[in-house]
Formats: sequence, structure tokens, C-alpha cells
Amino acid sequence: MAQVGAAAMPVIVGAIVLFGFVKGVDVFDTFLEGAKEGLATSARLLPTLIGLIVAVTLVRASGLLELVCSLARPLAEVVGISPEVLPLALLRPISGSGASAYTLSLMERFGPDSETGKIASVLASSTETTFYAVAVYFGARGYKRLRYTVPAALLGDATAVVLAVLTVKLL
Repeated sequence: MAQVGAAAMPVIVGAIVLFGFVKGVDVFDTFLEGAKEGLATSARLLPTLIGLIVAVTLVRASGLLELVCSLARPLAEVVGISPEVLPLALLRPISGSGASAYTLSLMERFGPDSETGKIASVLASSTETTFYAVAVYFGARGYKRLRYTVPAALLGDATAVVLAVLTVKLL
């Protein structure tokens, strides 16, 4: 099975090149133009991504995440959810890799079949790394004003947290 997957990419690339030749497209020049545009887009996105990485590092290193989680802990206990899920809910919109690592640590600590593990699984797979997506998509287009994008996206993330908890508790 792994051999089929390894052969798929060269076959797909070969099919694209063959299709280009059949259609009379200068495949190599088109490739070079696309590579040039890709590098230009990367150069435009770089400052935004560096800023995002710095912000994520500051949030992690400053203890802000722990402070917010400790403030929200009583509310989580009243609602009946594991307070250990709170850092995941707060980290997911900021850092996908950080959220993945935290989800894995929750799985190792509580087990994938525990309520905490199930909530973490649903939450990790149903939310987006909001700030990364906004930085990449808006940065690629050069937009400076986000207007309602970030508040709407964060409302979507909050809704996903509530629905992840409700889904696990009800099902």
C-alpha cells in the first residue's frame, strides 16, 4: 500500500506535464512563473508570520495563558467541564502546533476514552488556528483592516468550544 502512495506523486506530476504539452502550454516557463509568484507571496507574508510567531511566543512565555485559565477555572467547574480543557480552547486559535501538543498531553494524561480526552479530540478537530489563517489570507492580499473578521472568527471558536462540550456530554 505504501508503494502505491509513493508512486502517486510522480504519476500526478507526469500527468500534469503531459496534459500541458498536449494543450500546447510551455510547461517549464509556466512552472518558473508560478515559482516566482510563490516566492513573492512568501516574501509578502514573512513579516506577518514573524509577528504572529513572536505573539505566540510571548503568550506562552508570559504566563498569560495560565492566568486566563486560572481565572476561568471556577466557571468551567460550575459548568461541569474539566478545567484541563481550557488551555486547549484558548491555545487553539493562536497556535496549531501548540494545541496539537497539548491535546496529545491530555490524551496521555486522561486517556482518549475519558470525557476530557473526547472533548479535547472534538475541540482540536473542530476549530481553526484563527490568527494564523487571518495572518496568511489577509496578509497575502495585503489587507490591513480586518473589521469583523477576527471577532466573528473568535465567536466561531467559542461556539465550537460550547458545541464540543455539549456533543461529548450528550452523546
